[in-house]
Amino acid sequence: MYSEAGGNGKINKLLTVIFFVLLLTLVSFILWVRFLGPPGGTNQTEVFVVPQQVFYDVTAESLMDLKFIKSAKAFTFLLDNFTKPAEIKPGGYKLSRNMNAWQVMKKITGEIDLAWITISFCPRKEQVGEKLATALKWDKDKLDAWNNLYKNDNPEYFEGVYYPDTYLIPVDETPVQVAQRFIGHFNEKFAPFTDGFVAKDIKWTTGLKIASLIAREAGGVRDMKIISGVIWNRLDTDMRLQIDSTMQYTLGKREDGSWWGPVSLKEKKNESPYNTYLHEGLPPTPICSPNIDAIDAALNPQETDCLYYLHDSAKEIHCAITYEGHLSNIKIYLK
Repeated sequence: MYSEAGGNGKINKLLTVIFFVLLLTLVSFILWVRFLGPPGGTNQTEVFVVPQQVFYDVTAESLMDLKFIKSAKAFTFLLDNFTKPAEIKPGGYKLSRNMNAWQVMKKITGEIDLAWITISFCPRKEQVGEKLATALKWDKDKLDAWNNLYKNDNPEYFEGVYYPDTYLIPVDETPVQVAQRFIGHFNEKFAPFTDGFVAKDIKWTTGLKIASLIAREAGGVRDMKIISGVIWNRLDTDMRLQIDSTMQYTLGKREDGSWWGPVSLKEKKNESPYNTYLHEGLPPTPICSPNIDAIDAALNPQETDCLYYLHDSAKEIHCAITYEGHLSNIKIYLK
């Protein structure tokens, strides 16, 4: 038998449920807009940089400071519950302020748009290429294009101008664009030395070749200028440079994966324009990309009468004026 009171009770319960659902929806919407919605603004894309050392809190705070998200705490909640810390990779991400927090989270836990690449010491071009290929996911064709870039045209930019530093590079750049980025940075670093080389009537390409030899031969910054003095002395007296690192450059990559291994007496007899045991003067190009310290040493050598040098096991340098003195140093410090 139908009960009006019972029917009204069910309706009231249904209305109550609908009310709370609507209320919950409204509250959720308000919270979403307040804490997780897009900050609003232009659709223009900007690059957000995640440092090489990733910290969740720092990333969230930085996103909020730059107005890519509205709440660092709400964003961290998303990261804690919908992703893993390891999924945020260092690099650059293209974001806009019309993206909501969920979209931002998916973006910075996805693929990077710009990659961090650190080039250390004095690398040869192929070594730089190996790092670029890994970071930018280059195939063999792109790596080959990089390794041969400027080889036949603009040979002064073939080697030596890929300055060792930390770069943030767009993953979609071509080898030519990446090279131009490196060269632009090199030009900035080299600019303060330009007048000095001009004043001494030294071509910048000559200075860079000498700087590359210094960098590969030195045991550290402390002996770069004395090595520079020895190299200039040999050049001024038309003496062959007889520098092992030029032969290391000729030999290229070894079977063990190294680029700068030891050089045997047999290898020193191999014909190559880079073989400074057979040919007088400087090699055709730099053998690596030197930093400021080596460039400064090339421009400002230490005055010395030495023509020979060696490093002992502690990397301390010992120079000699004569070959007999050099042989004596070999007996004392290397045997």
